[in-house]
Order: sequence, then structure tokens, then C-alpha cells
Amino acid sequence: MNAPDNNSTRCEVCIEEISGHIERYIGKVAAVFHEIQSDAVHIDIHHVSPTTEKPFNILVTSGMSDLPMRVPPDANVPRYIELMVALPPDWRMDQESFKTEDWYWPVRLLKILARFPHRHATWLGWGHTIANGKPPRPFAANTQLSGAIIFPSVLVPREFHELRINDEKTIHFYSIVPLYEEEMMMKIHNGSKVLFDKLDEYRVTDFIDLKRNNAAGGNFG
Repeated sequence: MNAPDNNSTRCEVCIEEISGHIERYIGKVAAVFHEIQSDAVHIDIHHVSPTTEKPFNILVTSGMSDLPMRVPPDANVPRYIELMVALPPDWRMDQESFKTEDWYWPVRLLKILARFPHRHATWLGWGHTIANGKPPRPFAANTQLSGAIIFPSVLVPREFHELRINDEKTIHFYSIVPLYEEEMMMKIHNGSKVLFDKLDEYRVTDFIDLKRNNAAGGNFG
């Protein structure tokens, strides 16, 4: 009989801890979208349905934090993170709808970004932006959003933002906020603070609104 894989056991514990953490601070996990084939890390996605108190669908990854990210040695940033998105209450979450990008792209984005640091030996953290291709292209036909920025969710309790597994491992949870190309260019030309100030001015949160106003207004330099 082969000896148990300590890394595998630890991953299983983290998945259970993450699921419990979600239910403790956000709500009951209605479903888990399990991967059949995995690359770099195995990414499952937990779905919390809308409620009166939280009128949006929430998707949270588990598996990204199975491996540490390769952060700069002098950087005081998390090495273990998971990602989430918040979708409108009428977003279609069934497998048939997921056959079209109009409904599936947030799931695809979660999976892509959850693997990104492990595939490229890098890291993701607060304020990082990622374009959907070069040049950026809209995520789907029903929106002009074509990139994303990462920061802690304002829609869930602050207690959800961190999950301590043990002395060596604390998982941080960040939300993916889709951006327009002009907003990404604003950050490049004017810096993160200008972009965050504009997003705040336009009341942009991590709730995904396909038709929200462009905080850059087409002017960024």
C-alpha cells in the first residue's frame, strides 16, 4: 500500500475549510462545479444562490490556494489566494446555459485567473489588472467589458476575506471586478489610485453589471 500523499491530504482539508468558510460568512453552498480535467491545480467553484439579504449569485474558487504563488521575496503579500465573483440574481447558472459564453464567461475567467500564477510562476494580488487578450477583447457578445482588476469584495463580510489554515498558511479571498479597456488604460497611464478613485466615484463594486457606465469616460491621459 502506498503512503498517503501529505500534500493531497492538506488540499482536501483546505477544500473542506473553504466550503465551511463560505457557508459561515456568505451562505449555503447550493452547488459545486467540479472540474473533470485539471491543469496545474484542480479548480472547483462553489455557488451560493441569491437571498433577500444578499441578492446576487456568488461564485468562489477552491484549489488555487493548493499551491503557493511565487511572490517577490521582499514583498509582504499573500502567497495563497482564492477568487470570487458576484453576479446578478437572474444570471443563468445551469449547465445548458453554460454552453454559451454569454453565461459561462465569469466561470471561465475564474478558472483562467486561478491557474494564471501557477502556470506562469508569478502572483496575483490586490490591484492587479489582467486584460482579456492582446489587444483586449470583450468577454462575450453581451458586454464590452474586456479585462479585470482584483481587490477584496465589498459585498461580503470582512471576516470572509481571510481564512487561517495553520501557522504557515492563511488564504486570502479577492474578488474579480471586470473592467473596460479604457479603465485598464487609465491605470497604465495614471496609476492605480486614479483608477480606484474613479471606480469609487462611479460606485463600481465587485457586483458584475454588464451595462455599467465606463468610469474612464473614454479619457485617460
